[in-house]
Amino acid sequence: MRSHEIDYEIKGHDIQFVEVVLDPGETVIAEAGSMFFMDEGISFETRLGDGSEASSGLMGKLLSAAMRGIAGESIFLTHFTNQGRGRQRVAFSAPYPGTIVPVDLAALGGEVILQKDAFLCAAMGTHITIAFNKRLGATFFGGEGFILEKLTGDGLAFVHAGGTVVERELHGETLRVDTGCLVGFEPSIDYSIEQSGNLKSMFFGGEGIFLATLRGTGKVWLQSMPIRKLIQQLSPASPNADKGSRSILGDLLER
Repeated sequence: MRSHEIDYEIKGHDIQFVEVVLDPGETVIAEAGSMFFMDEGISFETRLGDGSEASSGLMGKLLSAAMRGIAGESIFLTHFTNQGRGRQRVAFSAPYPGTIVPVDLAALGGEVILQKDAFLCAAMGTHITIAFNKRLGATFFGGEGFILEKLTGDGLAFVHAGGTVVERELHGETLRVDTGCLVGFEPSIDYSIEQSGNLKSMFFGGEGIFLATLRGTGKVWLQSMPIRKLIQQLSPASPNADKGSRSILGDLLER
């Protein structure tokens, strides 16, 4: 199934949203609850799956939904279709401060691997499934990176990341990253979770017990502020909570 050809514009700075322009009959799929606003001619319907399972019947849809549930994602996706006259607009906002990155799947060979929760929306025809890391040992105990999302297709997809996004091009190199700071990578990249160092470094270095290791040739996307770190900084239990007076979240909860 060829993806619909959609136009878009990303707006905002620290908290961005993507405005998608649909011709009559075109559809964009999105995570449930991500819609910001839409024109009158846009209709929407929540469905079990991304629509690419239509030919596989009910069992195909249920299997796809079950896989998304395993990954901790909503089993439903919302389909927004332009059923009006002329071009219509629908916008999707990021769930927390950060950056929205457009990904042209056709230019990446038709596939990209993402950390779960990174997917925001995509042109109809994009297939969304999950991929398990091949190395289960350290990955399982590392927590993050055990289950990944895989997008396949030939259209545009939009990915959300926390803070600033850095795109790195590896040429037979090795890159080690905080597991939460990895957004996605091309399938040509070999990805694993490995111990961060010796016992002293692992428990007292402050960098975590495991690091994501990426090797090979291809593109890698990183985020400077994953949601996990943001929550830790805002939590009343954070080591920084006593600095000054108390945490931002603590002040808000007492109001």
